[in-house]
Amino acid sequence: MNILHMTFSPRGAASESSRLSNLVVEHLLARHPGASVHGREFGAAELPHVDGVYAVELGSPLPPEGLAAVTGTLRRSEELIRELQAADAVVIGTPMHNYTVPSALKAWIDHVLRVRRTFQPTPQGKVGTLRDRPVYVAVSSGGLYSGENARQPDFLTPYLRAALGTMGLSDLTFFSVQGTASGDLQRAREHARTEIAAHFAPVAA
Repeated sequence: MNILHMTFSPRGAASESSRLSNLVVEHLLARHPGASVHGREFGAAELPHVDGVYAVELGSPLPPEGLAAVTGTLRRSEELIRELQAADAVVIGTPMHNYTVPSALKAWIDHVLRVRRTFQPTPQGKVGTLRDRPVYVAVSSGGLYSGENARQPDFLTPYLRAALGTMGLSDLTFFSVQGTASGDLQRAREHARTEIAAHFAPVAA
C-alpha cells in the first residue's frame, strides 16, 4: 500500500492540521504495517501557480511526443498527477483560511484537476478518470464551522468534495480540530483523536 501524505499549512510540522494528518497516517500504518508513505509539505515550500504553458496546452491537443518535452508548470502538473495515481490512500492536512482552502492547496488542485488528464468533458458533464481510493482530510480551523455552535461558513468541505470528486475521488473522510484560536484546544484535539480512533477501529466479526 502506498500512502500519499500532503500538508498545506505555512506553519509546517507545528500546525494542528499537520499533527492531525500525522495521526491519520499512524492509524493507516497500524492497519497496513507494510505500507509506504510518500510525504509532501507544500505549505512551507511554495508550489508555483499554473503558468502560460499550462494554459496554452490545455486549450490545444498535446504534441505527439506526449508530455516528455513539455516545460513549465505542465511538467510539474504531470509529476503531481502521477503521485496521485500511484497512491492507494491520500491524506491531506490543511488549515481553513478565510472559510476555504489555503492558496497552496488551491494551487495543488489547479495542477491535478486537469481536463483530458484527470477528467473528461462529456455532454453529460465532467467524468473523472482516476481510480477511486480513500482520501482523508485533516482540517484545522481557528473558528467553529460545524455543529450547533458553528459561527462561520464552511466552503472548504463542499469545495474539496466537488474538486476531488470531479477527478473520480469520492471516498472522502473529514476530521477536524476546530476553535484553535479560542476555546478549549485540548478538548478539540481529544474530540478529533476519538473520531479518528473510532473510524479506524476494527470491525466486529
